[in-house]
Amino acid sequence: MKFNPEHHHRRSIRLKGYDYVQSGAYFITICAHNRECLFGDVTDGEMRYNEYGEIVRQEWFKTSEIRPCVRLHETEFVVMPNHIHGIIRIIDDDVGTRRRRAPTIEQFGKPVCDSIPTIIRVFKSIVTKRINQIRGTPGAPVWQRNYHEHIIRNEESLIRIRQYIADNPRRWAFDRENPIAIKSRFGTH
Repeated sequence: MKFNPEHHHRRSIRLKGYDYVQSGAYFITICAHNRECLFGDVTDGEMRYNEYGEIVRQEWFKTSEIRPCVRLHETEFVVMPNHIHGIIRIIDDDVGTRRRRAPTIEQFGKPVCDSIPTIIRVFKSIVTKRINQIRGTPGAPVWQRNYHEHIIRNEESLIRIRQYIADNPRRWAFDRENPIAIKSRFGTH
């Protein structure tokens, strides 16, 4: 099928006009393709990563190793069976100041170095490649097409989101992302 911009356009869920390179904290949620439980299981309120879940965790924290403007903390990240939650902090320092001289509003097909969309795109791509190498499924999707982000604007919001992340495994039995909870609630088989 030939590309038709009238029919095949993507509507962005990003905040229009917002500069996703600027310093700040961003709450990120990324779901597995078709919400498949790929990354492990929750047992007794604790997440138990499998090999794929460990890849996700490793690559998340590798982001801050390769990007000096990014700060990530263990207490602000969780891998769940079919999604992840994490906080990405972009900090302003000497490196960050130099990197922000040019316009930084991201446009489709024109990635901006160290922007939230670019960070997420690279993370998802690397995780997908590594998992597919293990599965022997080159090109198979691991993640849903997009992701959800929330700009954390104050300390109260940051505290609430940190607690949400910490509590996520204990709430898995009631989580709307949990396919077993959905089946039991709505009786679908």
